[in-house]
Amino acid sequence: MTTSPAKLALQLCVALAGLVPIAGGMFGVLHPVTGASAWAVNHDRYLSGLLLAIGLAFWTTIPAIEARTGRFRLLTGLVAIGGLGRLVGVLSGDPLSLPVGAALGMELAVTPLLCFWQSRLGEYS
Repeated sequence: MTTSPAKLALQLCVALAGLVPIAGGMFGVLHPVTGASAWAVNHDRYLSGLLLAIGLAFWTTIPAIEARTGRFRLLTGLVAIGGLGRLVGVLSGDPLSLPVGAALGMELAVTPLLCFWQSRLGEYS
């Protein structure tokens, strides 16, 4: 059985996009915030572990991506809600740095667009 070019393109995009939370999560686990309380450092490691898990969970959708709509939507919802929390922070006065803007772009634009693409692919499988 051959794989459609649209499916291959989506699989590649999800594999590449999944590198962002996986790398960010691993970095946060291994290099937590400095100058913070022990609890804040530990909490940062925990949240980084969740980020890592989300990236790995997105990767589990790759082999049969057209059939993983429910999982893809759940993960996208988690990411988007996190992005909305980040956006509330920016709107409340947190600095909008390049890394924060890039994270917002991934959370509120790239991931929802990938989810839309995945749902369209699933309709035609």
